[in-house]
Amino acid sequence: MTFQTLTLITVIGLAGPWLAWRQSWHLPVILGELLAGIVFGATGFGLLHPTDPTFTFLADVGFAVVMFVAGTHVPVRDASIRSALGRGALRAVLVGLLAVVAGQGIAVWFDTGHGLLYAVLIASSSAAIVLPIIDSQGLSGKPVLELTAQVALADAAAVVALPLVIDPGNAGRAALGAVLVGGAAVAVYYFLRWLEDSGIRHRLHRVSEERGFALELRVSLALLFALGALATRSHVSIMLAGFALGLAVAAVGEPRRVAKQLFALSDGFLAPLFFVWLGARLNLREFGDHPYLILLGLMLGVAAVLAHALMRLQGQPIPLGAIASAQIGVPVAAVTVGTQLHVLKPGEPAALMLGALVTIAAAAWGARTAATTQSGDSGERQGNSKN
Repeated sequence: MTFQTLTLITVIGLAGPWLAWRQSWHLPVILGELLAGIVFGATGFGLLHPTDPTFTFLADVGFAVVMFVAGTHVPVRDASIRSALGRGALRAVLVGLLAVVAGQGIAVWFDTGHGLLYAVLIASSSAAIVLPIIDSQGLSGKPVLELTAQVALADAAAVVALPLVIDPGNAGRAALGAVLVGGAAVAVYYFLRWLEDSGIRHRLHRVSEERGFALELRVSLALLFALGALATRSHVSIMLAGFALGLAVAAVGEPRRVAKQLFALSDGFLAPLFFVWLGARLNLREFGDHPYLILLGLMLGVAAVLAHALMRLQGQPIPLGAIASAQIGVPVAAVTVGTQLHVLKPGEPAALMLGALVTIAAAAWGARTAATTQSGDSGERQGNSKN
């Protein structure tokens, strides 16, 4: 990799904010970054070479940071969420059962043998997408709390399950690695909890802020890279290491300054680089050789939306179900890990990402509909109170 290539990656990564500029569209920033990678990678001009070792390593670092930030978005400490855990957990389980049926059926139809992988994708939700949607639209009330709990549980469960189903032949090894990484994350939680309760963290924070040491960020990155090293030595994806550490930090309470620093590091450089790299790896030309895989992607996306929308039978409004279907982290992880392990068929990675885009479109519709409905209900209540 050269500075010219790095410049190109940084510049075309601006396609993310440009495409997401209109807030009413509810498009995630990563969509533009993926498209930029596709245009300049294997599908398009071929100017980016995702097999370059330096590019790949930086992308792995970005992947770990992206999953770390995603883990910190899970509202572990929110007491109001706990009251909605029961209903949220029930819906997550029911969606999971529907996903198993749909995933196995789709796998048989397309003869891929990836029924369990498809089930995890269909059942997954992305807290990193759903929570900002809820905040930006000002959605509130008990149904939204139940939605948040459902998404948090589904997101965590899918991240844990993915390494086990993507390569069933090595599921035992992956399970052992997951236990080791999970145990290390629990140890990190107690270590951070001790730093917080003892007041050491506050003293370090004060000195660091006064003298510009960025100690908390340095410690967070050191822990992330240590768990990433443990994950790679244990033959599991760094996805799990990043997400588990993010959950541990969220459980303790992420300092606001660290959150801002991580945002700058992740969203300013590492995350765009990773998604551009991922887009560059996707070869949409394979759709020309296997056009039926376009239908696979559409069916995966539609199955995910329908499985979540069917929670209307459990009292969840359909727009909120559509929001819950939004997925990006797990499909991205499936594509990244699957291509590294060479377990996906040609064109299948692009199909998985197409399915994710279908859910994002459904979530955007759900957000607009839910916000309009809530605004109308609020206006009606105000009118009744005046009368």
